[in-house]
Amino acid sequence: MGFSEDLNRRATMIDSIRRFPVSFRLKASNMTANTPILVTGGAGYIGSHTVRLLAAQGRKIVVLDNLVFGHEGAIIDPGVELVVGDVGDQELVRSLFRKHSFGAVIHFAAYAYVGESVTDPLKYYQNNTAEPIKLLQVMQESGCKVFVFSSTCATYGVPDRLPITESSTQNPINPYGRSKLMVEWILKDCGEAWGLRSACLRYFNASGCSPDGKIGEDHDPETHLIPRVMMAVTGEIEFLEVFGTDYNTPDGTCIRDYIHVEDLADAHARALDHLAAGGESVRCNLGTGVGVSVKQIISAVEEVTGKKVPVKFAPRRPGDPDSLVADPSLAKQLLGWEARRKDVRDMVRPAWLWTSGPNHGRFPKNQCGA
Repeated sequence: MGFSEDLNRRATMIDSIRRFPVSFRLKASNMTANTPILVTGGAGYIGSHTVRLLAAQGRKIVVLDNLVFGHEGAIIDPGVELVVGDVGDQELVRSLFRKHSFGAVIHFAAYAYVGESVTDPLKYYQNNTAEPIKLLQVMQESGCKVFVFSSTCATYGVPDRLPITESSTQNPINPYGRSKLMVEWILKDCGEAWGLRSACLRYFNASGCSPDGKIGEDHDPETHLIPRVMMAVTGEIEFLEVFGTDYNTPDGTCIRDYIHVEDLADAHARALDHLAAGGESVRCNLGTGVGVSVKQIISAVEEVTGKKVPVKFAPRRPGDPDSLVADPSLAKQLLGWEARRKDVRDMVRPAWLWTSGPNHGRFPKNQCGA
C-alpha cells in the first residue's frame, strides 16, 4: 500500500466513525459516571496504573485478577474491590455481573512472554484467546457491550514500513502476537453479531512507573529493558546483556518506542469514555512516535542514577527488527489522546524512584493467589 492510499484509508476510517448515527450511538450505552467497571488483570503492571487513574477520576472499579503475575499491593485505592479469580471462571464472572451490573470491561489479563509463547503456544492460546471468549459470553448474556482491550504492537510482526500505522499489515511472528490478534478478530465479529463496541489499543514498549513511587513494574522473570538496566545498576544482576550492536541504526543497537505507563492508562480512560458515549469501535496504536535505542536507554539511566551500568555486548537475537516505532496520530484524532512524556528520562526517573525506594522495586508477597 502506498503512502497516499494509506492516508485515504485512514481518512475513510475516521470519517466513518464521525458519520456513525448519533441516535444509535446514544442508545448503544447506558453508562453513567457511577456505572461499575470490571478491570481484568487490574493488579498487573499496566492494569494497576490504569486502575489508579480511574479511581482518581471517581469511577467505581472492580478488579478481577488471579494474581499469577499481579500483585495485591498494586491495588492501593480503598474504594477499589479486588476479586481473586480467573477470567474464564464463568460462574464467578456471572456472579460479579449480577452483583455490580457492569457497564464496561477493560481487559488486561494475559500472558506476555514472547519466548515462552513459542515453546508453549497452547498456554497462550488458552489464556489469551480462549479465556476472553468465556468473558465475552458472560458479557453478551448480561447485555454489556463496551470492551477495552489491551492489545499489542506484536500483532504487526516485522513491519513492512515505519512508522507503523493501523493500516500496516498485521502478520505476527509468534504465538503471543497471534493470540492477541485473534481476540481483535473475535471482537470485530462480536460487534457485527451483537453490537459489542470495542477499543483495541496496540501499545508499544510500556515503561516507567507511578511518579509518587507507590506502585511500579515488578515482573518475575523481568524481561523489560529499563527495569533490567536498573537491576544491573543495583547489582541484582551482574551486568546488562545487550543483544546486537550491528543494527542499521545510528548507534548500532535496536530502536524501540517507549511509552510511559501513565500515558497508557490515560489512553484506556479515553477509550472507555469514547465507547461509553456511544462511539464506534476503534483500533489505535499507542506510542510516542519517538524511537529510542538501547544505548540511549543506558545513557539515560546513568544520567538519572549517577551510576555506571555494567554492560556485556552479545550477538543479536534472530527475529529482532532494527526499529519499531509507532505512528500514534490516529489515537489523537479519534480519542484526543497523545503521549505527554516523550523524553525517555521522564520514564527512567520514576522507574528509579520505584527501584531505589523502600521496597526496592518489589511488591510485598501476595497473601492469596490462584
